[in-house]
Amino acid sequence: MTTRAAGESDPAAAPLAGSGAHDQGRERLLVLPLRDLDWPEVRAVHAEGIAIGHATFESDPPDSWQAFDAGRAVEHRLVAHVEDGLLLGCASVSPVSTRPVYAGVLEHSVYVAAAARGRGVGRLLLAELIASTEGAGAWTLQSSVFPENTASLRLHEAAGFRRVGVRHRVARMTYGPLAGTWRDTVLLERRSTTAGR
Repeated sequence: MTTRAAGESDPAAAPLAGSGAHDQGRERLLVLPLRDLDWPEVRAVHAEGIAIGHATFESDPPDSWQAFDAGRAVEHRLVAHVEDGLLLGCASVSPVSTRPVYAGVLEHSVYVAAAARGRGVGRLLLAELIASTEGAGAWTLQSSVFPENTASLRLHEAAGFRRVGVRHRVARMTYGPLAGTWRDTVLLERRSTTAGR
């Protein structure tokens, strides 16, 4: 995995490429495989994302490590830590289908702790997730993002994702101030330039 500096105010402002540590008065980030020991902090980061109302239709994070673990590909689960160990974000993928023809198509999610948003954590996690999945042969990453989540849309566009379209009134919110409201999502995808050729 990678050690990089965080601190960019706009996730789309800096390029995704690069590796190693940067010493410009910025904190150093470590991207590591997500382990079961990370679960309490990962669950807290998920809960913060849910609380803003523009991250997911889910009303609660998975209730246990086993529930989280069951739906996500083990080899593509990442966490970003500062060097002192504080977890700032996580990323993971799930298969979109059990059909063999879609084996290289994965749905992903990236969650960043509230205190770490706007510092390049999401950009770093997404870049590492792209590298990890492409290295394993995945040819498409996709995600559905609420149109109101403009930071996530910018992040994905900077990482080479394209807008496939808007899924109008695709599902109804079940929690928070928007409970009962039908919501749109923007379907995003990134086709690999190296895998699945």
